[in-house]
Amino acid sequence: MQLKLTGHHIEITPPLRAYVEKKFDRVTRHFDNVIDVHCVLTVEKLEHRAEATMHVSGGHIHADAIEADMYAAIDMLVDKLDRNVVKHKEKQRDHHASEGRKTARS
Repeated sequence: MQLKLTGHHIEITPPLRAYVEKKFDRVTRHFDNVIDVHCVLTVEKLEHRAEATMHVSGGHIHADAIEADMYAAIDMLVDKLDRNVVKHKEKQRDHHASEGRKTARS
């Protein structure tokens, strides 16, 4: 997975980058077909916003989060992405696999 991290009105420090990378490892644990992620961290007055777009096999997943603390916004963003990735993974499964195994009725 390739992670592109961008900051608007905020400097991306090495500890912040390491925190984001560590959090996104959780998402790739659930779904290993993540091609790349573009994450934007923005600060506007008292609002800290984290948003990300994931390019996965079969589409794109986008989520954003707004909090008073940047680390809390990143946590909320990763939670949302994790839920969306699991939902996307369930949609990709073949739900008709059991139709091929017909049992004989008595």
